[in-house]
Amino acid sequence: MLYSVLIDLVENKGVILFYVGNHGNFDNLVIKNLKKLKSEYSHIDYIIVLAYIPKEINEIRSKTYHNTVYPDGLEKVPQRYAIISRNMWMINKSDYVVTYVKHTIGNAYKLKSLAERRGKKIINLA
Repeated sequence: MLYSVLIDLVENKGVILFYVGNHGNFDNLVIKNLKKLKSEYSHIDYIIVLAYIPKEINEIRSKTYHNTVYPDGLEKVPQRYAIISRNMWMINKSDYVVTYVKHTIGNAYKLKSLAERRGKKIINLA
């Protein structure tokens, strides 16, 4: 289902750049699908947005990250809020937000609600 949504975003919505986090199973699934999508649609790209500065360059290489960015100002955010702040940064940069939110509690739900209030187009796979 995720891959079909990504294809629709490329083919019908004109999306050529995707932002994705690097924490948790959903992020890993998205990265895997974006790698496959890029092999079929060479004109698109994706950026993995880091919440923390890696301690070693080998940490990035070991995960075979395609392209990464660490948002300006995130170094001033307390570590316990880094993922939330990173996700807010991605919401601000995006027109579409693809998420998997089943419950009305937790940070994923709060960020989905924030994206809705900011007028983003939400695609909830749950």
